[in-house]
Amino acid sequence: MDFGIPRELSDLQKQRLLYQPELPPCLQGTEVRVEFGGSTSAGDTSAASAVSRYFPLTYGQPLVHFLRATAKVPDAHIITEHPAIRVGVVFSGRQSPGGHNVIWGLYDALKLHNPQNVLLGFVGGTEGLFAQRTLEITEDVLSSYKNQGGFDMLGRSVDQIRTTEQVNAALTTCQNLKLDGLVIIGGVTSNSDAATLAETFADAKCPTKVVGVPVSLYGDLKNQFVEANVGFDTICKVNSQLISNVCTDALSAEKYYYFIRVMGRRVSHVALECALQSHPNMVILGEEVAATKLTLFDLTKQICDAVQARAEKDKYHGVILLPEGLIESIPEVYALLQEIHGLQGQGVSVDNISSQLSPWASALFEFLPPFIRRQLLLQRESDDSAQLSQIETEKLLAQLVETEINRRLKEGTYKGKKFNAICHFFGYQARGALPSKFDCDYAFVLGHICYHILSARLNGYMATITNLKNPSNKWRCGATPITAMLTVKRWSRGPGVASIGKPAIHVTPVDLKGKAYEWLRQNAAMFLMDDIYRNPGPLQYEGPGADVRTVTLAVEDQDYMGRIKKLQEYLEKVKTIVKPGCSQDVLKAALSAMASVTDILSLMSTPTYSTQLL
Repeated sequence: MDFGIPRELSDLQKQRLLYQPELPPCLQGTEVRVEFGGSTSAGDTSAASAVSRYFPLTYGQPLVHFLRATAKVPDAHIITEHPAIRVGVVFSGRQSPGGHNVIWGLYDALKLHNPQNVLLGFVGGTEGLFAQRTLEITEDVLSSYKNQGGFDMLGRSVDQIRTTEQVNAALTTCQNLKLDGLVIIGGVTSNSDAATLAETFADAKCPTKVVGVPVSLYGDLKNQFVEANVGFDTICKVNSQLISNVCTDALSAEKYYYFIRVMGRRVSHVALECALQSHPNMVILGEEVAATKLTLFDLTKQICDAVQARAEKDKYHGVILLPEGLIESIPEVYALLQEIHGLQGQGVSVDNISSQLSPWASALFEFLPPFIRRQLLLQRESDDSAQLSQIETEKLLAQLVETEINRRLKEGTYKGKKFNAICHFFGYQARGALPSKFDCDYAFVLGHICYHILSARLNGYMATITNLKNPSNKWRCGATPITAMLTVKRWSRGPGVASIGKPAIHVTPVDLKGKAYEWLRQNAAMFLMDDIYRNPGPLQYEGPGADVRTVTLAVEDQDYMGRIKKLQEYLEKVKTIVKPGCSQDVLKAALSAMASVTDILSLMSTPTYSTQLL
């Protein structure tokens, strides 16, 4: 395939090419103004020792804020000279709307600060990185990819830079091409790999600085530093329109139940957001199933009870939304998958796996429909998870519900009409969509931040923006050490909980204590019975819908970086008030307040306290 070549574009695509995202004030001009904050710890304080052991050279680096020209910060580091640099960029994750704009933003910043700067795109994803296949990014190359969907300007391949051979190949490439920076565009796995690369490069005294960018369809790279992932806004808006169209169809025909499975891998962020935008009758999140340990029988009964309740109101239609990862959240199915994967790891052939399952697992396996059995036996993904996109959970639940409704019909406990189900999987329809205005802006600005990070010669950082729910002129732009986002997985083995495995960024599940989920639960009964379907319509680039944020971003009160800044301001005020010469009363009040604050914060920082919150 030829990469980076001009394409045939529709009139809308041509119009989108003309859109120019705006930069926040802190990124405008040719000066790079950097404020270094305090040193960072690990994403999980109990894993700090493990993270510092694995990443001794990149652990504990400071938070970084980029400042507007009018900011009065005495110790700000101002970079005015910009020698020519060579930067490489690679797509290392599933295609996500807005990815091209990260490259455009990076290119724009490179050429703005020094026209002699060079940007090399690795063709074919990480495999192109290992093989040193490059395409120089120019204005001509970018000309038909600005504000466009997909990753087809450069392409992508496997989503990992993990093995010793792969890491060494990446190191060799950066050395041979004399790269000053390597920008890795991807999600959880890709940015974990970026942290490893940064540490390896530092240890090898390679001058190439590694920068990560949070781009993920699934919205699962979330923490106090990362409020949203590039592509999530578009994916949810496109899928929400499709779901809403189906809702309208259900209401029109009044005789079908639609079971819709949406993408999201192991987490349910896409399903939650789409439910908040389109108001289907039911949404079953994997996180709540796992938390309440609902079985297949429980889920079937829950849906059947809902169908029966609606039938009593003379309603024989509905829309039920399911996340892609639901199947792994069902306890007995998860245990079955673990057995299957264990046997696959031992080299047992597909034909012989069923005969080597434990008695209970074998019984469950035989209970499942043949199509599900075949799908559970598919080889695992590169991250050792099941091929969730290939497991038709919606068809499984539709079949189980139909069987149970027919049983109730025969027994006379259900007196309604025949149950009719139609199944859909919205897994790939939105991945190549034209990015929303938000994703265009967000990605472009992140690209500019990548240059600022490289200009400051920072290694092992992720480009981050907070305060995203506000207009872009109020965004807070910065950089966060990737090691500050690393955690270590825990497994319960016996009476204790053991930390096992190498530190990595792990997916963040839906917060069942968060405001978005709380709002969904408060309205669940009304959604179920009242058919208050909502259609947000197609993506809007102008007018009232163009700047609408996702519901989950709008309702959550985040802006972590803003709060860090506010705390620093308070601490500076304390320093100016409490100093030699202040009164005894002021000193006593300060000591008493500080003692209370430190006691509370010390308690909240303990691993035991963190575990109790889970």
